[in-house]
Amino acid sequence: MHFFRRYATTTSTNIIERLKARGMLSQVTSKNLARVTEERKITLYAGVDPSAVSLHVGNLAVLMTMLHFHLDGHTVIPLIGGATGQVGDPGGRSTERELLETETVQNNASSITNQVENFFKTATEHARIKDRSIGTSQPKILNNLSWHSQLSFLSFLRFPGKLLRVNVLLTRDSVQSRLGSNQGISFAEFTYQLLQAYDFWYLNRNHGVELQIGGSDQWGNIISGVELIRKANAVEGKSLNEPVEIKNGIADEVVDDVAYGLTIPLLTTSTGEKFGKSAGNAIWLDQRLTSTFDFYQFFIRVSDADAPMYLRCLTLLSVEEIDNLMREHMASPEKRLAQHALATEVTQMIHGDAALQVAQLASTVLYDTSSSLETALTSNPDSVGNLLEALRDNPRLKRVSSDQAIGQYMTKVASSLGLVASHAKARTLLQGGGLYLNNHRITELDRKLNKSDFIGDKVAFLRAGKEMLVVELLPSENSGD
Repeated sequence: MHFFRRYATTTSTNIIERLKARGMLSQVTSKNLARVTEERKITLYAGVDPSAVSLHVGNLAVLMTMLHFHLDGHTVIPLIGGATGQVGDPGGRSTERELLETETVQNNASSITNQVENFFKTATEHARIKDRSIGTSQPKILNNLSWHSQLSFLSFLRFPGKLLRVNVLLTRDSVQSRLGSNQGISFAEFTYQLLQAYDFWYLNRNHGVELQIGGSDQWGNIISGVELIRKANAVEGKSLNEPVEIKNGIADEVVDDVAYGLTIPLLTTSTGEKFGKSAGNAIWLDQRLTSTFDFYQFFIRVSDADAPMYLRCLTLLSVEEIDNLMREHMASPEKRLAQHALATEVTQMIHGDAALQVAQLASTVLYDTSSSLETALTSNPDSVGNLLEALRDNPRLKRVSSDQAIGQYMTKVASSLGLVASHAKARTLLQGGGLYLNNHRITELDRKLNKSDFIGDKVAFLRAGKEMLVVELLPSENSGD
């Protein structure tokens, strides 16, 4: 089944309206943004935090928003926080961030730069599969260390420090929540919003950036940047609209905005649980930290309540396609059509088609007990190797040498590998028809494990009910290999 037909979001031609229809718009600083993006293409940016060596699923909401703008023909600048990452954003936290070593931040920044580059490459190719009219150009990634490293503390106090008012900065949610805590807020984290505001001003001045986007927890920081640009222009004698009061997420209309801000909802579950390293449930984009199989399975396990939102925020399926898919899903929810579409789209977009096929193969082998394992693993000469690589850190994968396994009773193998608690329970399970080898029921109590049971002379599958172990055959410990 092909879930993705062509890059589309809604019948609207306006990017802001399309994001709103997908539930990807939380707040904007001006009503004029929709009109401006309708009339011309703009340059925008979003910050990427290098506080870890890898991005995670929670970061995808912002990346996908940038991707929508990119595919719509706007100029997108992902900004790696090589400087701001050395301070730490206080937003969304009740305690001070642990200060990372400078070398750690720079190593993280380098790793995340590569991830962002790869994301836009694979995601653009994912879109081009169905719509070849989409261009192949890639965004220019910047690192704010390149200009902050040239800024002295005295210069920082003079600009932006002189233009932004402390009484206003104190009202930001990120500051207020910390002021009310026992720990309070350090001067370093308090100035974070000035550093981010300076980024917006610098990019506006040197790269023509007019819009900053970010998660809803970045609203205060973004407002500070918009205000800094307006006030800086006023100091230089340029036209200035007085700062406007923000109500219901939309600013009162102004005649000539000089900069805009847009936030998107944070990615959460239907119960309000956030995704991320701080929440302790991060699903990493780096395959070395979260295997492609586990990445795919994370989306397969998404609840029915969360599936529509994730489909809108994390895939390029159109709203109409998603609505049709959900109607089909609700007619037969046990088939989990929405989850399979979600897992397929996101895994292919992030890791590519080859990785998706490996994840799907592993899922079929482990969870589809009606499948023919021999057929699934012999149709491609690389299938066995790909499967073992996909499950390299999975607890279901058990490695045994040939002298440990070949010629052993199946009941002993099952108990020694931990599939059942004891040899006696394994015998009882077999006699009750509940022990399987390669999805074939074992009926003989004296059945032994033979080398021919290993598909491709490499892997066999031992199952008790729904619990399955993947057994990889290694050379004999005494073979000298």
